[in-house]
Amino acid sequence: MNHSEKIKRNEFLKNLGIKGAALLAVYCTGASLSSCQNESAITPDATGELLSIDLTSSAASPLKTVGGYIRQNNVVLARVSTTEYVAVTQTCSHEGRKEIMFTNNQFYCTAHGAVFNKAGVGQNSNGRAGIKVFKVSISGNMLTVTN
Repeated sequence: MNHSEKIKRNEFLKNLGIKGAALLAVYCTGASLSSCQNESAITPDATGELLSIDLTSSAASPLKTVGGYIRQNNVVLARVSTTEYVAVTQTCSHEGRKEIMFTNNQFYCTAHGAVFNKAGVGQNSNGRAGIKVFKVSISGNMLTVTN
C-alpha cells in the first residue's frame, strides 16, 4: 500500500460512525425485528389482562414444577415456589431483546447475560435497569397476569 492509499484514523472512524448509524436505522425499521421492539408490544385486553392461562392445560404443563416457565404474549411466567408464580416482561432492559428466561431461581437474558431477581431488580451490570414485573392472581385453575 502506498502513502496515497492510506486513510487517516479520524477520517476512518468518522466514516464508520456514519455508516454504522445508517445501518442501524435500516435494521430497526423492520417491524418484526425483536431487538428493536419495546414493551409497547405488551397490550392488555379489554379487561386489563396480559395473559390468562388454565393451569390444567397442556400449555401450562411447564408450570407444574418449581423452576418451570412459559413465554407467551411477551410475558415470562415462572413457578418460583410451590405456592408462588412470578411474571415479568420478556423484553430485556439492556438492549430490548425478547430473550428473558427463568433459570436457577432468577430471570436471565440469553443475549448478553443480564440477570434479574424475582422482584425484577438487576443483579449485574447488564441488568442494572431492571425489568417490569406484573401482577399474578389465581382463581381456581385460572392464572391471570395483569399490569
